[in-house]
Amino acid sequence: MPPASSFPYTLLLHGGSGRLQPAGTPFPQQAAYTHALTEAAQAGYVVLAGGGNSVAAVEASLRLLEDSPLFNAGRGSVFSHAGVNEMDAALMDGATLRAGAVAGVRTVRNPISVARAVMERSAHVLLTGAGADEFAAAVGLETVPAAWFRTEERWHQWQALQQANALAPPTKPFDSPASKYGTVGAVALDQAGHLAAGTSTGGQLNKKYGRVGDSPLIGAGTYANHVCAVSGTGHGEFFIRHAVAHDIAALMEYRGLSVQQAAELVVHHKVAPAGGKGGVIALDLHGNVAMPYSTEGMFWAVVRADGRIETNVCPMVIE
Repeated sequence: MPPASSFPYTLLLHGGSGRLQPAGTPFPQQAAYTHALTEAAQAGYVVLAGGGNSVAAVEASLRLLEDSPLFNAGRGSVFSHAGVNEMDAALMDGATLRAGAVAGVRTVRNPISVARAVMERSAHVLLTGAGADEFAAAVGLETVPAAWFRTEERWHQWQALQQANALAPPTKPFDSPASKYGTVGAVALDQAGHLAAGTSTGGQLNKKYGRVGDSPLIGAGTYANHVCAVSGTGHGEFFIRHAVAHDIAALMEYRGLSVQQAAELVVHHKVAPAGGKGGVIALDLHGNVAMPYSTEGMFWAVVRADGRIETNVCPMVIE
């Protein structure tokens, strides 16, 4: 048995934010989303309860979400303008400030595991494209054919958007009827009092030119230090411009704000007024959590030392 911990070990994860369905319609997938989030939270909890570190807990949770076709990460990733799946991920160890990330990978089954390998088995922080895939294969991580990532729902979504754009070109970048940011992320506090954060995504539907969002960028969509751990989901360009994840940590460290105050300030009073929508999950050293969002809803799950898992799978609606 692991030694008694003075830290309230906790894991918090998200499965995206935004709009999912028209108002007033049933939500038949609610049970499936709840089950997937619960399984992922349980996987992370097993690591933490057994004395494992926060980095391993985050990876364990996100691997399950990447393998689920429900989320825009790993197997359920959206298609780029070229009709391929290009995935990004990042993982950061708050105790050491070590971090690893990948962008534009196409062949590795679990991008979050490649991000961890970059952190622990290379001298770099961020690898991209074919080089990141080559690195994953070189260190022995599982690679899969392109068909593994394809889901019919995502494929039809991409085809519908191509047809719609052919008739009426979009008026703004990435204009799309699919308005759910299905990025997944997790933050964890372990028994030693160490924090970690991870994020994984398929990016934005119909993205062009090798676009990279905030998820694999340390300080934008992912960040962890000795104060807090943060993972974001939303319109990545705005999260990059406002260095969202790091800004939350800085407000806590330098201004003494609580995790709730800092997260709400950045999401609602910095990013939202600038035109960016999305949300974050954040966790501090005392096990306090925050999940503010400026979209119609956000999926999340939290598990604490007592093993009780709480999930939020509200029916995100299109008004």
